[in-house]
Amino acid sequence: MKSQITNALSDFFFEYETPRQVLVKNRRVGVVCRLIQLGVLAYIIGWVFIYEKGYQSTDTAVGSVFTKMKGVGYTNVSGRETIWDVADYVFPSQGDSSFVVMTNYIITEGQKMGTCPELKGKNNCSSNADCEGGRFKRTGHGQMTGVCVNATKTCEVLAWCPVEDDHDIPDPPLLMSAENYTLFIKNSVTFPLFGVTRSNLVEAIDGKYISRCLFHPTKDPLCPIFKLGDIVKLSGFNFETIAKEGGAIGIVVDWTCNLDVDVKHCKPEYNFHGLYGHLDEKDNASASLGYNFRYAKHYIEDKVPKRTLLKVFGIRFDIIVKSLARKFDIIPTLTAIGSGVGIFGVATVVCDLVLLYLLPKREFYKNMKFKYTDTHTQQDESLGLDTNIYYTLDANARQDPDSEAGSIETEK
Repeated sequence: MKSQITNALSDFFFEYETPRQVLVKNRRVGVVCRLIQLGVLAYIIGWVFIYEKGYQSTDTAVGSVFTKMKGVGYTNVSGRETIWDVADYVFPSQGDSSFVVMTNYIITEGQKMGTCPELKGKNNCSSNADCEGGRFKRTGHGQMTGVCVNATKTCEVLAWCPVEDDHDIPDPPLLMSAENYTLFIKNSVTFPLFGVTRSNLVEAIDGKYISRCLFHPTKDPLCPIFKLGDIVKLSGFNFETIAKEGGAIGIVVDWTCNLDVDVKHCKPEYNFHGLYGHLDEKDNASASLGYNFRYAKHYIEDKVPKRTLLKVFGIRFDIIVKSLARKFDIIPTLTAIGSGVGIFGVATVVCDLVLLYLLPKREFYKNMKFKYTDTHTQQDESLGLDTNIYYTLDANARQDPDSEAGSIETEK
């Protein structure tokens, strides 16, 4: 028993098994095999390593965005001249990565709390029975008092009076001067995996350059100052059209960096995308056009609380930071090579299927590829036990008269 265990351990540690191979001289199968291997090789080199950069590890950035608007607007509505600065036309005013620039508005001044008739088309009525007191309609301006105003044929409401009339949107937009406003974007990103921090104010940008530059896709692609009219144009919109009823534009700061080269080559690219605007341009939703919201300025006059209500139409800007950094790493490199080597086995599988099932001499190839053996049972008389003896084929097949060693199949 001890010798059997010793022999078993010796066989396990000091013997090597290798699969048997059959060399098939067949031009068609050989061409198919080489074409598949060539395709796999092209996939590994072209797609995995060159296009997908499978030899590099990747990381996304943690970043922040700061914005600042500059510019002054002028309006003259019914002889009333007004100057609009950044504090008036930017919402919110904290320099966020998402903000709105007002380009058009409807103003309702001197509103105070009281009762007044609704606008025509909202809460229409023919008698007091049509105006149920204490109720309100979603599209109305206040709570109904139960009175039908004969002069307007609308229900009386408790609201901020006079109610806003937003049926007629100013055309052309009141703040067309917004086309000349400028936007300054300051962005910093950090790639934690590689310990790299970058700013869009790269090495070539200093105070002198910023004071005179204006972004241009080819002439000044790194300038962080953008003219609103240029942003709208590059996003595919017409400024006057989008300024009338508002819209939204996405500004993408793209940090795609190869850190295998000098880090100074890691620079941002700016892209502009029209998200939604006027129906005639990119927005297919006709139910709700443009972008607008309301805000009020409250004050007290003669001890009476009043407010000035503005319905603001503007362009919403969303600044989105997109990032991906790559750097050589031995682990993904070995993984990509290993997976590529495994894919080479596809050629063997395909060629075996052709040999064993499609070619006319498939039976001959089966006999060459597979060797069948029988299991013989012998009685061990000395121990009085039955054991199964498995006969294996010698590699050189000299003792097997039926061996295919030396057999050659010639393609005809």
